Order: sequence, then structure tokens, then C-alpha cells
Amino acid sequence: MKQIASTLSNYYMKQLVNYFSILILLASVSCAKPPQKFEGLAAYQIKTVNGKPNYADLHFWAAHPFKHDPSDSIPEPLRKNYKADSTVDIFFVHPTTYTANEKSFGWNANLEDAALNGKTDYSTILYQASIFNQAGRVFAPRYRQAHLSAYFPKSLEDSLEALKAFELAYQDVKTAFEFYLANYNCGRPIVIASHSQGSTHAKRLLKEFFDNKPLKNKLVAAYIVGMIFEPNYLTEIPGCKTPNQTGCVCAWRTYKNGFIPAFVENEQIHSIVTNPLTWDATIPQVDRDFNTGGILLKFNKLIPRVADATVIDKILWSGKPHFFGNIFYTSKNFHIADMNLYYLSIRKNVETRIGAYWKK
Repeated sequence: MKQIASTLSNYYMKQLVNYFSILILLASVSCAKPPQKFEGLAAYQIKTVNGKPNYADLHFWAAHPFKHDPSDSIPEPLRKNYKADSTVDIFFVHPTTYTANEKSFGWNANLEDAALNGKTDYSTILYQASIFNQAGRVFAPRYRQAHLSAYFPKSLEDSLEALKAFELAYQDVKTAFEFYLANYNCGRPIVIASHSQGSTHAKRLLKEFFDNKPLKNKLVAAYIVGMIFEPNYLTEIPGCKTPNQTGCVCAWRTYKNGFIPAFVENEQIHSIVTNPLTWDATIPQVDRDFNTGGILLKFNKLIPRVADATVIDKILWSGKPHFFGNIFYTSKNFHIADMNLYYLSIRKNVETRIGAYWKK
């Protein structure tokens, strides 16, 4: 009995030491405070220095907890039960919004362009980043994103220019994340979320800052959507297999039932594919009756049963989305709606994983 008592005493003493160590660590982190005044309407009056973003300036954040922005928006049906959590941070990397055919600014976007910033804020930040606003504080940097054509180079010269464009874009995202860690994180757990080009860069963030790094222990989960995610790309961060698993990656690319794009067929590597309705690797197929709601063109209209989900090899299949007017929707590529078809399911799942993280 004395030996058991001694063992328990040592155990609880170690837990107490660990607890106070964490408190000391958190207290030692210097955290930025909100500015006394921020002119929200000036969000598009951005002035760069030699074209580079300054992430100490809130104008260079499309979403930030120290200002009101579209990521704070809540679909009307969800407002009654809305209760925000500020103990977790979401770092969201937005997809490509620099898509104009004329490629006015060359291979990378101009952060001083008001029209492009407005397009970013009232498309992806409103419709995608808002998914996470109940789960935690949302940070989404503006960055010199590569033009959409960088994904479809037509020559060797274009390929080289595209690689440089993606590298420049990633360096902005990396700089923003480093600034976030140094000034805003304050020891909070982190959710990484992204779509399309944002996922191209978020993958690298996971590799450089989390995989085989101490920060891995702060990762609640990563939602890296709209791009291939190789199962062996990371060595210590696996694909999520269950709805409440933490420290893992969720990924999917959505197409109409029966359709496999040519580029996917030509891929010589596999991909992590998560079912965004079941979140369970043992249940790869589920009917749309299990979809509690998506958000499509009308932000304040939640559409239940809008889409089903079936994991097929390297991609996710769904039947034609069910919404009023879908007779005019003929696309087989649901990429633009990868997250919106499963808006409420993602919203609930990230809260489930956060709860599991705190229990651990």
C-alpha cells in the first residue's frame, strides 16, 4: 500500500509540475492586443512596401479576430445557438481568387487591388472561413496568390514562371503564419484549414512547422480540401480515420458520381480521402439524408440533404446537388463547392475534434 501511495504521489506531483510549467510557458508568451481603432471600411486601402505584405497591419488579413470581417458572419438559421470559442485558433488559407483572363498583375496578385480583395472577402472568406467561426478565432492572411493559370502551364517557360509564382505565394503565407505564432497564438491549439490553392500552401505549412516538430502537439486537425494529399507526404501526421481523432489530416476532392477527371486518372500516387459526412474510414458511403446542411449561393439559407458522399479511390463522389434550380447546374466538377456542400458537417466536426483534443 505504501508503494502504491508513493507511486500515486509521484504521479500527481509530476502532473502538477507539468501544469504549472504550461502556465509559466503561456504567461511568458507576448501576445498582441487589439488596436484601439480599426477602420473596417479601409480594409481595401492597402499600402505594401515594395509589394510585400506587412502582417502587423490588420489590412493584410482577410480575416482576423481583432476586426470585423466576413468570416464573422453566421448563417441566419445558426444564429440562435451560436456560441463562439476563443480558446482555439483557426489558420485559414484561402483559394485562388485571382482568375481574370487578362492576368493584369502578372503571375501573382497585387495586394493593393481593392476589387480583388473584395472578391476574396465576400466569396471564400464569407462562404468558407465562416465555417470555423464558432470553433475558434479565425486568421486568414492576404497573400500574393498565384494566378489560376499557374496550375495549367502551356509551355516550359510557363511552368518555370508558375513555380516561381507558387513559391512567392507560399513565402507570404509562411511569413503570415510566423507572425501569427509570434504575436497572436499565445499557446492556443491550432486548426489548419484551406481550399484549393490555399491547400497547396497549407500542406507545406504542415510539413515545415508541424511534422516532426513540437508544434505537432498543438495541432487539433487540418482540413486540407480540394487538392491531392499524398498519404506519405507527412511522416508523423496521419490521415484522419475517425470523427474525433486529433493531430490528423482531412482531405477530399468532390466530383459528380461516375466522373473521374483525366488528370486524376493520370495521377500515379494515391491520396487521403475523407468522407465529410461520416468522418469514418470504415463508412466510405452515406446517403444525402445524413447531410444536415450546406450553404450555396444564398449565405443565409441552409440547405439540408443537399449532397451525399462516397469515397472512391482518390476522390469523393456525390450525386447532383439538390437545391431549387439545380436543373440548370450541369457541371460534373464540384470543386468550387468542396466545403460548402458539407458546411454544417464540417462546422460540427471541428468542434468534435476540439472537444477530443481538450480531453487528451
